[in-house]
Amino acid sequence: MDYQLKINLQSGALIGIEALIRWRHPVRGTILPEQFVPIAEECGLITPIGDWVLREACGQIKAWMGAGLEAVPVAVNISAVQLRHKDFLESVRDILTETGLEPRWLELELTESVLMQDTESTGRTLQALKTMGVRLAVDDFGTGYSSLSYLTQFPIDTLKIDLSFVHKMLLNANDASVISAVISMGRNLSQRVIAEGVETEEQLRFLQARRCDEGQGNYFSHPLSAEDFAKFVKARASPAPHGYRRIASATG
Repeated sequence: MDYQLKINLQSGALIGIEALIRWRHPVRGTILPEQFVPIAEECGLITPIGDWVLREACGQIKAWMGAGLEAVPVAVNISAVQLRHKDFLESVRDILTETGLEPRWLELELTESVLMQDTESTGRTLQALKTMGVRLAVDDFGTGYSSLSYLTQFPIDTLKIDLSFVHKMLLNANDASVISAVISMGRNLSQRVIAEGVETEEQLRFLQARRCDEGQGNYFSHPLSAEDFAKFVKARASPAPHGYRRIASATG
């Protein structure tokens, strides 16, 4: 499993990480989730895989805390099949209990399409998670075709702007307008906004000017192994005006 940094775009501070599952194949090398997750869903393996990722991520955060490293929340992607499983809520509770991680250090990311499947049942599940103390995020925001009413119906904490908008926002006025609108909407709804796929200083400056809360992407760091992340946290200096370059260089 790898971990990608989440950075406060105003201060440069590390404010979270996202757990990214990777399949290390002995012959084919690293296989990304988009290549094997659909197959796992078809074969009925996605729920045990999802539980493993959740347990691994929570256990890793707890281990870092025990080692005296800076505590930051971890985000984990949840599939539609996993969310609909009858034992999903019980699994989340059990994993938090087993690992000893407080719920406030866990954020679950769900796409718009997942949220809009059986909204009544989804609403009950999300409310139960929120009552538990877990954070909730909408992943790849802006790529779905659903009603925006769910932003007020569901207890959402975070909106993640899809990287397709971020990559084109400096070239396309419409994409730039979408970015600005999402940031403004998130602020008005008291939801944090994260821009995915930040890769250049120009993109960073654009997002800063529009007061986007947070960012992820290779500009700050490529995804890190658990060992490399621990090294990064130990080595990094306090945030400063030029902290972005220091973050990027500190992680290779």
